[in-house]
Amino acid sequence: MTEMVSVDVNGVTLSIETGKMAKQADGSVLVRYGETVVLVTAVMDKKIREGMDFLPLTVDYQEKSSAAGRIPGGFLKREGRSNEKETLTSRLIDRHIRPLFPDGYFYETQIIASVLSIDQENEPDTLAMIGASAALEISPIPFKGPLAGVRVGLIDGEFICNPTISQMKESDIDLLVACTRDAVVMVEGGANIIPEDVMLEAIWYGHESAQPIIAIQEELKRITGKPKKGIPNPTIEDDLKKRVEDIAYEKVREAIRIPGKLERYQRFDEIAEDTLDELLTEYDGVEKEIKDFIAELKGKLLREMYVSEKKRIDGRAFNDIRPITCEVGTLKRTHGSALFTRGETQVLATTTLGTSSDEKKIESLIGDSYKSFMLHYNFPPFSVGEVKFLRGPSRREIGHGALAERAISKVLPSKDDFPYTIRIVADVLESNGSSSMATVCGGILSLMDAGVPIKDPIGGIAMGLIKENEEVVVLSDILGDEDHLGDMDFKVTGTRDGITALQMDIKIGGITKDVLEKALYQAKEGRLHILDKMEQAIAEPRESLSTYAPRIHTIEINPDKIRDVIGPGGKVIRQIVEKSGAKIDIEDSGKISIVAVDSSASDIAIELIKEICQEVQVAELYMGKVKKITNFGAFVEILPGLDGLVHISQLSQERVKNVTDVLKEGDEVLVKVLAIDENGKIKLSRKEALGETLKG
Repeated sequence: MTEMVSVDVNGVTLSIETGKMAKQADGSVLVRYGETVVLVTAVMDKKIREGMDFLPLTVDYQEKSSAAGRIPGGFLKREGRSNEKETLTSRLIDRHIRPLFPDGYFYETQIIASVLSIDQENEPDTLAMIGASAALEISPIPFKGPLAGVRVGLIDGEFICNPTISQMKESDIDLLVACTRDAVVMVEGGANIIPEDVMLEAIWYGHESAQPIIAIQEELKRITGKPKKGIPNPTIEDDLKKRVEDIAYEKVREAIRIPGKLERYQRFDEIAEDTLDELLTEYDGVEKEIKDFIAELKGKLLREMYVSEKKRIDGRAFNDIRPITCEVGTLKRTHGSALFTRGETQVLATTTLGTSSDEKKIESLIGDSYKSFMLHYNFPPFSVGEVKFLRGPSRREIGHGALAERAISKVLPSKDDFPYTIRIVADVLESNGSSSMATVCGGILSLMDAGVPIKDPIGGIAMGLIKENEEVVVLSDILGDEDHLGDMDFKVTGTRDGITALQMDIKIGGITKDVLEKALYQAKEGRLHILDKMEQAIAEPRESLSTYAPRIHTIEINPDKIRDVIGPGGKVIRQIVEKSGAKIDIEDSGKISIVAVDSSASDIAIELIKEICQEVQVAELYMGKVKKITNFGAFVEILPGLDGLVHISQLSQERVKNVTDVLKEGDEVLVKVLAIDENGKIKLSRKEALGETLKG
């Protein structure tokens, strides 16, 4: 039986329907907004996999080309590996629903969101977020929802919920907010250097706007919801747990105060081995349980230390930033490079400048586009002292790179002012918390080292949270353990004046406005400190590009002259490239980009192009070459590929009987332009040119 609920959002009906498609899934909904339609399914495995001790959740978002009336490009002509947009949206859905599964839920669960139709105005990503919650709500899968995701825009000072794709081009904020009834659970977005108070207002505007969408999910669950599956209570060996605490309590309590990550982890390994050696003689086959109890004890004692003793692992105050060192020009043959180190996190960033031919083509449901700024984030296993196979970029690497790219893009110069394609590669060399924010800092330093005229430097910081009952601690510049054992990972980037990007994940039920406000302003304090340190290394972009970077010179020509520059079959432009050694890109508008590392090569190419594109001026004198003799006159080439007629009556001051009495093919002759008719034919005079010469 088909059931549907709906609500008006920004003047457009948003509906959630179930019972029509994919009825064999545990939960299945069609979410419509305008003519954009997304099918979301939720399925839970029937049995817990043996030995599972974590939430085995898989989320896949897929965009079908048929949804936009397109056929996929490439050889195979079918959808295959997830593109970057699909990967990032899959992460979004995962991040906002994962905290709302109950403890002890270890059933393999899969969410699949498929875009079936797109109307070119309403984005499908928020619909997929809403659909994931709704599918879980009506299914037998245990889930502490519902929640809703909305996009918030800021246009002409007014907030808009779920602005259209065309409206977003004018928006100063692009913010995705995921909420429950009582709190915000996830935030992701970028902004054009927006102050903290405006960003806070935007987040809570999103929370308010999401409430009607949550209400219709509750109504749909009341109508069609299935009974929730019970979760087996884990059998806890109280005696074993007490024995582990008796042996390891003081050791773990001392270990969590070791500042160095590697030394601390080594000590935890030693404690685990010692405890196992002592207990496995008494208890058989409980190695996993013993390690789990030690990990649980570690988390419990660390949180107690932060809340009760007001101490951090490395001895810092809650708002202190780890020691920072910045170095620019680390790699001499790159166009720009920087080494950014904060505590035990280190990133090597390099900037490479290219031309328009290096832009990335993006095929999407709303059409093809080109991307002239790319940031690629790499997290090799050695950065955390591990051994793993090197594969393609993981979802985490793509997500962290996208966050840093979004942050930096807000301060890049316009394409007109700086006509380069820019690529930053960030290699994490060491990691103990917030490598994505170190990427932002290192990336900006490498851009300035490359001479890219950014609007303002930006810095990035990761904030954390530990909440025990009513006691709340907000942490600046979190360590890996503080991220893993804490309740929030909140990343904020920006200039001295405002925010350019932020990302927040909550591991508890949500975060209140007061706590979020405290975190935002504490993050600003830390960001300003980080910017001070960065500016000690380089305060502003270098005045000139690296000697190894290409120089791009742009000139404008009459679009009608493009064919002359290209020549038949590309003959002319090939000759220019061969003579100059420069690379040449021509746009339909008449804009020509000349690219060369050597400025002399650019000068040669520019001069050759200008010669071809010269415009003939009436009454001007030109030295031309006779190309053809006729009975009525001579055709003289006055510019490359451009000739005019000197009529026999205009050859000399005296009467000329035969043209060949005065000129022959190949002669160089001074002529004056008499006129250019409406068809572009040029009338020349040798007689008047001679007369002006005699006067001179």
